[in-house]
Amino acid sequence: MSVTTAADGIKEITTPLSDGDVESLKAGDRVRINGVIYTARDAAHGRLFPLLEKGDKLPIDVKGAVIYYTGPTPPRPGDAIGSVGPTTASRMDKFTPSLLKAGLKGTIGKGYRGQPVKDALKQFKGAYFGSIGGAGAVLSQFGRKAEILAYQDLGNGGNR
Repeated sequence: MSVTTAADGIKEITTPLSDGDVESLKAGDRVRINGVIYTARDAAHGRLFPLLEKGDKLPIDVKGAVIYYTGPTPPRPGDAIGSVGPTTASRMDKFTPSLLKAGLKGTIGKGYRGQPVKDALKQFKGAYFGSIGGAGAVLSQFGRKAEILAYQDLGNGGNR
C-alpha cells in the first residue's frame, strides 16, 4: 500500500493507487498526493470517452491514476506549472463511470458528484478528492514537472 500518515495528520498517498489505497481512505481525510497526476477538463474527457466506448487504447494509462479537473495556465519562468485551480467536477460526470471502470482510481475537482459517479466510485473502488476553489496559484507551487501527453491542441490543461 502507498498510504502513510504524516506527522501533521495528513494522509500521504502515491500514485498509482490500488484498491487497498482507496479503501484505506474515508470521507473527510486530508490527503497529500504524490506521483503522477493527470490534468484534463471537458474537451479532453470528450475525446477519451469515445475511445473507451470503442475499446480503443487511451493516450494515457488510467489504471491506478488520478485525474485533476483543471486547465493549468502557462508557467512563469522557472516554474514547472502555472496556476492549477480546480474546475467543477460535475461537468465530467458523464465520462467518469467509464474511466473508473477502465481503472481510474481518483479524481480531483470542486463541487458535488452525481449519483451515477458516487455509485461507480463504490463499485470500482475510486475516490473523489475535493479541492479548494481559488487556490490555483498556491497549488501550482507543488508541481514538479508538467508535460502535455495527449491532445496538444487543447493547450496546457485541455480546457478548450
